Amino acid sequence: MLLYNSATHKKEPFVTHTQNHVEMYTCGPTVYHFAHIGNLRSYIMEDVLEKFLRWSGYDVNRVMNITDVGHLSSDADTGEDKMLKGARREHKTVMEIAQYYTDAFFEDCRKLNIKRPDTVQPATGLIDDFIKIVSGLLEKGYAYIAGGNVYFDTSKLDHYYVFNNQDEDDLAVGVREGVEEDLNKRNRNDFVLWFTKSKFEDQALKWDSPWGVGYPGWHIECSGISLKYNGEYLDLHCGGIDNAFPHHTNEIAQSESYLGHPWCKQWFHVHHLNTNSGKMSKSKGEFLTVSLLEEKGYDPLAYRFFCLQSHYRKGLVFTWENLDNAQGAYNKLIKKIAALDEKDGAVDEAVLAAYKEKFDQQVGNDLNTSMGITALYDALKAKTNDATKLAILASFDEVLSLSLLEKAAELRKKQAAQTQAVAGSYTVTGEGDPAIDALVLARGEAKKAKNFAEADRIRDALKEQGIEVTDVPGGASWKRV
Repeated sequence: MLLYNSATHKKEPFVTHTQNHVEMYTCGPTVYHFAHIGNLRSYIMEDVLEKFLRWSGYDVNRVMNITDVGHLSSDADTGEDKMLKGARREHKTVMEIAQYYTDAFFEDCRKLNIKRPDTVQPATGLIDDFIKIVSGLLEKGYAYIAGGNVYFDTSKLDHYYVFNNQDEDDLAVGVREGVEEDLNKRNRNDFVLWFTKSKFEDQALKWDSPWGVGYPGWHIECSGISLKYNGEYLDLHCGGIDNAFPHHTNEIAQSESYLGHPWCKQWFHVHHLNTNSGKMSKSKGEFLTVSLLEEKGYDPLAYRFFCLQSHYRKGLVFTWENLDNAQGAYNKLIKKIAALDEKDGAVDEAVLAAYKEKFDQQVGNDLNTSMGITALYDALKAKTNDATKLAILASFDEVLSLSLLEKAAELRKKQAAQTQAVAGSYTVTGEGDPAIDALVLARGEAKKAKNFAEADRIRDALKEQGIEVTDVPGGASWKRV
């Protein structure tokens, strides 16, 4: 597999510390509000990556944090704590807010077929681990205490800007609400490891520490959680491109300084979902959530399909028209699959293997999901029987997770019920085209009335449209040829 590495700025063969095993870490949500669909694009692409690795034969241990404390409104460690802001907005405790929006996040993931990571760890559950790392950084001379807070000293590093080819907007520090200069810092890019001097008198979550009662900085959470559940050597770290700086940059700085050796081999960043007015966010324009898509009549998997049509390293523009197109294409794909007959022959293992090898090469070239979608259509056009086509589609969907066969089965069941309701005792089965169903039904009625000339005329008209009709006990079936 070739995968673009944000740390080296090039596509590289994917290599792990342990053969056929992947230690994978994913930055999770800050659970102060619902996730918008821009956030969820990253989780969809990370989900495909994990599933492709498993499909390819890797054993994957995937870990995700839940940020339920300490993420301030500015990535420069300033501004209001997002969790406190959410609690005030809804007149609940911070932990009530955290639990509610954690559950909401995973419900959105379920609707989008995003697999739950092997380990999900809220930051509030590992405070002692964070304190241990901060203590170690102080002992090694990589941190200092100023104004009651503990800071990481970036001047001690030979190389701090790891992801230095990002756009200016992605590298911007302190561009959000409530930003003010922190005069305790020795250097502009130093960051807080532990707060004991909160600007908020009613800071809800505080713990004892060697430096006073306080709470951890945002960046230390991911390092601590990954070190506990992934070990000292990480193979793959994922997140949105806006996390590259400063969050992931600071993770590398503190983790490698604490460990004394290189930490993570591969960095995977998903680019923004944009609207016509710019990057999608919770504070700009319509708050687009999975629930809102459902309210407007969209299948959440149509949004997943929309995301898979674009490469993860390219910005994706969301419009309702674009989503309409994706929903239409997804529905047509399901109809084509529903028309396949699983009893049509036995699976040709040689053909299946050949298509899987091609899929491996296409999607394995820097997680090219658009080629993965193309592979679905190629499978439908394969010169083989329907049983083999269905086996190919089932294999590909282990990675793409579009519920193709399940949706097709639901459609067939729905079509059968609708046809039975219309035709009474004469059953018409086909590819879900009401106009063709009506013609086939009319042919059946003509035969029943012994009007064979009319029945033949309808059959010939259907044949001219490329429709083949087959009489079956109690009715007829049709398919496009």
